[in-house]
Amino acid sequence: MDNVRAKLDWFKAIILPHQPALRARLRRLCPTTGDLEDLVSEVLTRAYANPNWHGVDHGRAYLFTVARNLVIDMTRRDKIVSFDTVVELDLLQSDHDMDAQLCARDELRRMQAIVDTLPGQCRRAFIARRVQEKSMGEIADEMGLSVSTVEKHLGKAVRLIMQALADQEDQGFVGGRKADEGRDGAAGRPAPGRARQ
Repeated sequence: MDNVRAKLDWFKAIILPHQPALRARLRRLCPTTGDLEDLVSEVLTRAYANPNWHGVDHGRAYLFTVARNLVIDMTRRDKIVSFDTVVELDLLQSDHDMDAQLCARDELRRMQAIVDTLPGQCRRAFIARRVQEKSMGEIADEMGLSVSTVEKHLGKAVRLIMQALADQEDQGFVGGRKADEGRDGAAGRPAPGRARQ
């Protein structure tokens, strides 16, 4: 009984939140709503039936892989495969990569916003060292400062960036939304073991 409860909890937490994204992606493949609902139900059933469900941590990528395999099975039974179906198969396969790219872009925007708030000399030293990968001597020459002064500006920049990231984490914001939204049903609730300040 405990195993059934654990599997249901896994399914609700890891798989079901991605059902709307799956439905939206598969909508292009299905001409009628009935066909779409049948396809979504079949994908969810196959996902739940996986005997190795314990190892699935990335629900969206897993669900889209199951959907892709199901669509491939269906197209094998058909004699004619449309070009649109082939394109959709590619989209189902690459969705995890697109998610990773979007997350990376969000993180880059977040970091850029923080760097933009740094004092001028700190920002200039940080960009030259961490983005342009210049040596401390090159930066000192460009800025007309001693190497030790550049090191101080760089150290201050790193401290300010780390503080800004910690402040954002304490506020619960990640990528422009509350980090705990949709996880425990109470946006703004602090993570377990962490007191709100």
